[in-house]
Amino acid sequence: MANTTATFDLPALRRGIEQRDADALLGLYADDAEVVEVSKTTPPSTPAILRGKDAIRAHLADVCGREMTHSLERVVVGERNASFTEACRYPDGTAVLCTAMLDLDAEGRITRQIGVTAWDE
Repeated sequence: MANTTATFDLPALRRGIEQRDADALLGLYADDAEVVEVSKTTPPSTPAILRGKDAIRAHLADVCGREMTHSLERVVVGERNASFTEACRYPDGTAVLCTAMLDLDAEGRITRQIGVTAWDE
C-alpha cells in the first residue's frame, strides 16, 4: 500500500522566501488560512490578522516586493506543524528577524501561521 500522507513542501518554502516569490509562498496556504503577525506596531494585544488567500496574497506581494535579502533558517517540520526563522536584510544594513509557527492540514498546506517580527531601530 502506498503512503498517501501529504507532507509540507519545504523546498517551495525555501524557494519562495529566498527568491522572494510570493506566488510560490501563496501556494503553500489553504484557501481559508489565517496569518497572525505580532510586531512593534501590532503587539500581542492587537496583532495583525490576515484571513484567506486574498489578504495573504497582498501581504506576501508587499514583503516579496521589497528590495532585501531573505534567508530561511532553523526549520523544523512535523506531521501537522512546522516552524522556521527568517533573517532579512535591507540594502542599508537594517536587519529584520521573523519566527513563525505553522499549523498544517492533512494535505500539508498552512492553515494558521503565527509570526513574531523584530526590526533594527
